[in-house]
Amino acid sequence: MAFQGSLEELPLPDVIQLVAASGKTGKFAVTSRLGSGDIFLQDGEIVHSTMGPLTGEEAFYELATWQEGEFVFTPGEEASDRTVKKSNTNLLMQAAQRIDEWKVLVTKVPSTRMVPYFTTDGGSTNVSLSPSEWNVIRRIDESRTIEGIARELKTSAFEVSKTIFGLITSGLVDLHEPDHDHRFDRLKKMTPEDLQAVAQTVHNRAASLLANHGGGAESEAAFQTASEGIANGSGAPAVLAQFSAVERAILAALGPSQAQAFVDSIERLVSNP
Repeated sequence: MAFQGSLEELPLPDVIQLVAASGKTGKFAVTSRLGSGDIFLQDGEIVHSTMGPLTGEEAFYELATWQEGEFVFTPGEEASDRTVKKSNTNLLMQAAQRIDEWKVLVTKVPSTRMVPYFTTDGGSTNVSLSPSEWNVIRRIDESRTIEGIARELKTSAFEVSKTIFGLITSGLVDLHEPDHDHRFDRLKKMTPEDLQAVAQTVHNRAASLLANHGGGAESEAAFQTASEGIANGSGAPAVLAQFSAVERAILAALGPSQAQAFVDSIERLVSNP
């Protein structure tokens, strides 16, 4: 008999531990506005996971951080492959650890929508690069975002961000906003009243996402600063600054999937007349 529920009420790591403790074999099918994915258990052990282009541990880590959506566990459904070797305990601990690591990564990588580029001092910097760093370096063309590089490498934005963090620290690369990202141009045409409404919606959605996860103070401060900026005539730049600050807070607290979903939701809000 299938077992299902909401991720908002039953966090996926807790549900997995509950089902695994009974030694069951079956599949968790997880869906949300972030996408969909599967996690397979064999005799209570996680053996396989998929999420978009990701498989194995990387797919599991992405799914384990989702805070909203639905899951369905179907007993008896077996995996066609084994892509996970680590124990359940190790996987769940590392999934939690990733959120802690994001709090460090965002100090230099505030958004996975940003574009890496080579610094003018990069040519004179003497560093030894690992194979994973070379893989990222070869794909930096000053137009691809971190997310784009991750898609091309068929890995997670987390892994690419870790590499980019190191390259920034060594002085080889830096980040800038996408040159042709016009998704929020409509803000420039909005009245102060409309801008205030957008700022309020951004704040409300961020507060909902960040509840019980930290980052609420940053969101509140960003909203107050944006409201003051709108009142003083700064308009669209003030709202964009709020948006960037909130995205960074969500990235630090919940990871790139939640941050990207937030970006997409605000884009839809702004683009609808």
